Amino acid sequence: MIVSMRPKSTENEVNGVLEKLESLGFQHHISRGVERTVIGVIGKIYPDLKDTLELMPGVVEVVRLSRPFKLSSREFHPDDTVVRVGDVTIGGAERVVMAGPCAVESREQLMETAQAVKEAGAHILRGGAYKPRTSPYSFRGLGEDGLEMLAEAREKTGLPIITEVMTPADVGLVSQYADILQIGARNMQNYILLDEVGKVDVPVMLKRGMSATIEEWLLAAEYVLAQGNQNLILCERGIRTFETYTRNTLDLSAIPVIKKLSHLPVIVDPSHATGKWYLVAPMALAAAAAGADGVMVEVHITPEDALCDGAQALTVDNFRLLMGQLSTIQKPLQQATL
Repeated sequence: MIVSMRPKSTENEVNGVLEKLESLGFQHHISRGVERTVIGVIGKIYPDLKDTLELMPGVVEVVRLSRPFKLSSREFHPDDTVVRVGDVTIGGAERVVMAGPCAVESREQLMETAQAVKEAGAHILRGGAYKPRTSPYSFRGLGEDGLEMLAEAREKTGLPIITEVMTPADVGLVSQYADILQIGARNMQNYILLDEVGKVDVPVMLKRGMSATIEEWLLAAEYVLAQGNQNLILCERGIRTFETYTRNTLDLSAIPVIKKLSHLPVIVDPSHATGKWYLVAPMALAAAAAGADGVMVEVHITPEDALCDGAQALTVDNFRLLMGQLSTIQKPLQQATL
């Protein structure tokens, strides 16, 4: 249920509604937009509640939502969410590029890659210190040593870092190093982990599960938002279909669907979506054209030597080319949305 307050409602009127909800045993979340304040009501709704709340001072309208996701819905939060990480804004006018290796393999590999993507124009450095792998015998990351290397790369380049956290027990540790916590596709429905990242004051990027519907994805987002962390980013990274020529199938239609249903910014990961380096640039450009707020791409100084996902990593030269292409289409895309 959504309670819409009138544009110039007073703090006393808003607090009156909140106190009423609390007295009735409901939880609530407030969204203060540019033009109006909206209160999301969480709990088992009974038929007379709508009439009760609409009689209260300052209330314009009470709407019962048919969708199961509330806090991530655009009805609750009409304005686009903008996540700020240092000087970088995600969800604003500019498209953000997150780039770096799939996994931190060594100090030399990370520092060289970080400097290269910085010089090419990347905004955020990505790199995995903990890697969920299909096989237990594959390289699974350097752990805290990798986190320390990422922090050093941030200090040298000025780039904020995004890295994956895999277990609830690691949230505190990874939060000490990371500027953005990534929840991988395999953990999209790890609800205990979602609760934990929802409790920290660090932005979170939630990847879509490889077999998840859009509704399931947004319901996973609810877990993070319900714990109080409003700095949430969604990431479309391809879904599993019957196709075998690509690693996954990039669902570009999910971008405008999310933009219609939700206020949360959307990043696209064409590297994991396609699994082929030569498909990354075309899909990154397509994602930008579809309205994505940014892309996350894998870059490696020598992909042929990568310990993880070398086949989908761009070389530094190919990444520079992609950055030029993204820059070229940025202005026409902005004009098209005016």
